[in-house]
Amino acid sequence: MLVLALWILWFFLLFRIIFDIFRDDELGGWAKAGWLAFVILLPFLGVFVYLIARGKSMGYRELAQARAQQKEFDTYVRETAGAPRPSSTEELAKLSDMRARGDITEEEFRRAKALVLTDDAPEDQARGHLAG
Repeated sequence: MLVLALWILWFFLLFRIIFDIFRDDELGGWAKAGWLAFVILLPFLGVFVYLIARGKSMGYRELAQARAQQKEFDTYVRETAGAPRPSSTEELAKLSDMRARGDITEEEFRRAKALVLTDDAPEDQARGHLAG
């Protein structure tokens, strides 16, 4: 069982290093080919030399990739979520403008203002009072 576990860990490490070789933007094509040949042709020596020579930067590249993925995810969530709901101040300003233009009566203004300030009513009900 121990030998099997070590064998699995070895392949895990080997593939992480191979993926890191291709992930590194600082390495040119020939350098990537050289490291890849070294790691594949002399796996034990190649892996240990790679870890000694480039192990520290391997962690930095992995961290940078994780941050980039998180940033992409956050951007996707923001775009998918849509526009945020307007603040109470903005809603009150719109109500005041509607009252000043005569689009709503004083009573409708007071009811809509109460809805905005308490924020207890569902959005559809509040919109119905505003459009009214």
